[in-house]
Parts: sequence; C-alpha cells; structure tokens
Amino acid sequence: MLLIKIGGGQDTNFELISQDIANISNNSSEQIIFVHGANAARDQLATDLGKPTKRIVSPSGMTSVHTDEQAIEILTMAYAGLINKRWVSHFIQNNVQAVGLSGIDGKLLVGQRKKVLISQVEDTLRGTSRKVLIRNTYTGRVNQVNTDLLNILLDGGYMPVITQPAVTEDGVMINTDNDLNSALIASEMNVEKMVVLFEAPGMLRDINDPDSLIRKISREELPNMLPFAKGTMKKKVLGAMEALDHGVKEIYWGDSRIKDPISNALAGKGTIIS
Repeated sequence: MLLIKIGGGQDTNFELISQDIANISNNSSEQIIFVHGANAARDQLATDLGKPTKRIVSPSGMTSVHTDEQAIEILTMAYAGLINKRWVSHFIQNNVQAVGLSGIDGKLLVGQRKKVLISQVEDTLRGTSRKVLIRNTYTGRVNQVNTDLLNILLDGGYMPVITQPAVTEDGVMINTDNDLNSALIASEMNVEKMVVLFEAPGMLRDINDPDSLIRKISREELPNMLPFAKGTMKKKVLGAMEALDHGVKEIYWGDSRIKDPISNALAGKGTIIS
C-alpha cells in the first residue's frame, strides 16, 4: 500500500499528478491512499471574502493558521469543497476510481479540539515579544482514523481522496495538520511507503538553490534538517519523524509541478528518508 500526500501550493499540477497515478494503478496492484492540502485556494478564497487568513507563531517558532469560526468555514469550502472535488474530477478523467472524503465524513479523522493556543507576538518598535493566549479556536490534532471505512473503499477498488477538516467526537469541525494526519493514516493502515510532493525538488539546504537538493536523509539525521526547513517544511520534517517512528519504512519527497512526479520520487530523483 502506498500513501501519497500532496501539498496545497498554487503551482501543484493536478493533471500531471493524476496521469502518473493512473499509470501506476494500471501497472501495479498496489492500493493507494491520497491525501491533499489546499492552502493556496483557502488563502485566495479568504481574501476574496474579505476575511484574509491570519497566522500565529508559537513560542517554539512554528507557524500555523488562526482558525476561528469563520476560518474553519472557509477552510471547509476550499479543502473539502473546491479542491477535493477538483482532484476527484481529474482522477475520473484519467480512469482512476476515486472517492473524495473530508475527515468529517464517516468520522474518518477524529481528533481533540485545543482549548487554547499560545501565540508569540513581536513588538518590532520595542524589540520585545510577549505571549498571547488565543481561545475559541477550531484547531486540534487527530488521534483516530476510521480504518474500516478506508478498507471498504480500497477493497472495492476505490482510491480514497482525503482532506480536511477533521472532526471531534461530538461533531465539531477542526483544522489539523495534514502532515501529521498522513503519518497517522499510514501508521493505522500499515503503510510502509509514503510519497510527499510539494513545490520543490525535495529537501534543499538553500531554499533559493534547487541544486542544493539533499538526496538521502536517515531518521537520525532528520532533526538536523530543521534549520534548513523554511515555513511549512518544518511541519513536513516533523510529520516524517512521526511516520517513521510508527511503522513507515521509506518516505519520498518530490516536486508536485513536474511530469511523472510520483514515479520520479520513487526512483530517487528527490529526497529519500528512511
């Protein structure tokens, strides 16, 4: 079984990825679980609606989205609505039997809502910073996967196409981290190989230099990659650590903008983590 996780960047190539998955499916009996993001579409929709995405920085330096009630509604429109159905449409056009699901559907991804977040706010004029408590947030972390639902689809010949939001036990929608979600799905479904695609050739020592690609990283070396990880790459590094610690054997990072992106990643043309 193969889990493919695609970032939600603006330049992600839906058609080339869909074609590659169709070729893999036609030439292999390996089952595929597909997880995707939609951050660029969410940010654009939020701006169009006059509710631009707000971000917060934790005391540890991790950046995340401030998800209030309006933000979780906009996230759902972009992730579970437009982008999820766009992926399914592309797969169907390439003769891949796909079923789009959010974490809410069938309680596929169940998590706990965080009661409070801590944001590190910088005062640039004074050169100081302070911690701010953020309440009434619709942010959380997934801790349960409905594997029965996934197995029903896979055994029926369908590829699950999974995205946010997740849901609490009592039915509240929550924004969670897709890299950690993918790691948990892989663990619960006994996936040994993951392909993670985003808008870069793989892990770069210098984000501005494509030739600085790091070809191989061991589990032990992953924490040393955090200084090179900019923006959302930090969460990808943490997600990879989580996946490897819970049964995944190999993770392949590659470019979501090129032809045959998954096949190229599996052939070692990006970054291999094991």
